[in-house]
Amino acid sequence: MTGEPRYPHAHYGDARAQSGRRAAELTAEAATAGALTPDDVRIRGETLLAQAAIAREAGYAHLADNLARAAELTAVPDDQILAMYEALRPGRTSPAAMDQLADRLEREYAATRCAALVREAAAVYRVRRIGGQ
Repeated sequence: MTGEPRYPHAHYGDARAQSGRRAAELTAEAATAGALTPDDVRIRGETLLAQAAIAREAGYAHLADNLARAAELTAVPDDQILAMYEALRPGRTSPAAMDQLADRLEREYAATRCAALVREAAAVYRVRRIGGQ
């Protein structure tokens, strides 16, 4: 990347919460007045993808990949995220169950990057004989 880093959301007011409210509306005053909802403090997938593009341009491929996976997860309900997190803790599940989780991520949420990461973990579990076969 050449020149000044481009952070379009910060400079142009594009940043919006999951609720659709502009970032400029998400103030401490609004929070203390009880005017914010949980979706007002959740980031949108589009914002994460824009950040991923900036990171990739700047040469931070791993960060960009993580941000792109995070963007996919914005479509997944919180209770499912917590269940997946619990299942993916070391030794908590089998490689076959991880493959099923990856399939579900793709099928229900179009989270192909996340599914690929889960499949990669399942392959490591198989090689290291973690979590049963």
